Amino acid sequence: MSLQCPSCNSPKIASLHQAMQIAAALGTVGGAARGVSAALAGSQAGATVGAVAGPFGVTLGAVSGAILGGLVGGAGGCALGAQLGDKLDRHVLAHNLCLICGHRFNLPA
Repeated sequence: MSLQCPSCNSPKIASLHQAMQIAAALGTVGGAARGVSAALAGSQAGATVGAVAGPFGVTLGAVSGAILGGLVGGAGGCALGAQLGDKLDRHVLAHNLCLICGHRFNLPA
C-alpha cells in the first residue's frame, strides 16, 4: 500500500513514532522497576533455599534474582509500552508527515 498525502498527493511521506518511543522507554523503566521489586521480594525465599550453600549462595541467589527480574520486567514493559505507543501514533496523533508540503495526517480508519 502506497501512502500519499491527502493535501498534495505526494508519495514522499515520513512516519514519525514519538509516542511509541516515549511509551517504550517508560514501559522499560516501569517494567524493570517492577521486575526488580518482585525479585527482591522473592529473594527471601531464594535466600532460604540458598542457605544450603551458605552465605555465598544466599548473596548470589538474591543478586542474580534481582538482575534477572529487572531484565525480564524491562523487556516486558518495553514491549507493552511500544504497543501502546504504536496505537497512539496510528490513531490519535498525526504521525505521518508529507515531506513536500509539510501536512501532518493520520492513517485512514
